Amino acid sequence: MKLSPVKLTGILILIFPLLIACQAQNSKEDTMDSNKNKLTEKIFKTDEEWRNELTDAQYRILREKGTERPGTGLYDQFFVKGTYYCAGCGLELFRSGSKYDAGCGWPSFSQPSKNEHVDEHIDRSFGMVRTEVVCSRCGGHLGHVFNDGPPPTGLRYCINSESLEFKADEQESK
Repeated sequence: MKLSPVKLTGILILIFPLLIACQAQNSKEDTMDSNKNKLTEKIFKTDEEWRNELTDAQYRILREKGTERPGTGLYDQFFVKGTYYCAGCGLELFRSGSKYDAGCGWPSFSQPSKNEHVDEHIDRSFGMVRTEVVCSRCGGHLGHVFNDGPPPTGLRYCINSESLEFKADEQESK
């Protein structure tokens, strides 16, 4: 059976999108497989549920992207060994070994305990361009990250105290 060039072109036009779609699906699956260890299980709650579980200050910061006044947060000048968790969902965020006094008025960390536990987004609010840091599990606003931190990361994760809960190392072992 001999196909005319017109029929062959018609068949190729019909098959080509299918081939592209299959390739795109395979590419998507490959990307998802390579990122499996980077995904954090998400938590979704209504505003009413968040309001019932969080203090007013925590709700304003975690859910409405608010901030504390500089120097007023509980953990700004707090240097006890332990772990900082998200006040919204309990996900581990930072270890005290990466905390330092940046003199900015908010708790500052050079790195998260696990990179996959925080997500970063461009924040263009208040006429500035900054990088917002959120909890990767509940999406709660934590603060911002800047590139003026100490070596070796050069990063300053400037985090609101109200978005954190702390457990001292002694508490962790009990």
